[in-house]
Amino acid sequence: AAQLGELKDLLTDEERASTRIVALSIDDAERIEQMRQRVAEEQGADPPDYLFLSDPGSRVIDRYGLRNPDDDRGIPHPTTLVLDRHGVVRWKFVETDYRVRPTNEMILEALARID
Repeated sequence: AAQLGELKDLLTDEERASTRIVALSIDDAERIEQMRQRVAEEQGADPPDYLFLSDPGSRVIDRYGLRNPDDDRGIPHPTTLVLDRHGVVRWKFVETDYRVRPTNEMILEALARID
């Protein structure tokens, strides 16, 4: 499954020139940094180098309709989106079980379908 630590190896250097990985969380910047460090420790590597954004008010999360209605803290369902250069969602993987994530292969296939 494409967990945070595995996503750092998703793209080749060439693909990084035209593709960005962004993680969005309701956590504040301090908690996000703690999570990045924890992922690095668990993986025995440097922290993930992609962009992490904080959305404590769930404005972006709500815009995409990802909030988990059963969670009173506002935590969204685990979701992976592939957007094109214009911000249009071209592929979406939403799962209610946070342990189930798309594989890197699934994400790469979705990226390959974008013109």
